[in-house]
Amino acid sequence: MQVTSKLRYARISPQKCRLVADVVRGQPVGNAISTLKFMPKKGADIVLKVLESAVANAEHNHGADIDELKVSLIHVDTAPTLKRFAARAKGRGARIIKRNSHITVSLSDGKKD
Repeated sequence: MQVTSKLRYARISPQKCRLVADVVRGQPVGNAISTLKFMPKKGADIVLKVLESAVANAEHNHGADIDELKVSLIHVDTAPTLKRFAARAKGRGARIIKRNSHITVSLSDGKKD
């Protein structure tokens, strides 16, 4: 059984969020949640929320046992960027790029349906 949860247009750069995603990929759900709770990064809070959503989906929609679930797939894709301008000297402007992410978390219990 494969259960998925997605967060689209998260206001964090994909590069920063991938650092967190790489840590919990392939871990059991209990270990992944405890790791994310104590990680001092902004991306950890965001990924934790998506992971808890996927666990709730598995429990509510499929009646899965939480202890058997593993993080089978977690990936962070680039979302459309926000382009802004900041004032600079002599009437010029500098472009500021605010990057966004799409975060996908998939859980599986290792059984085929």
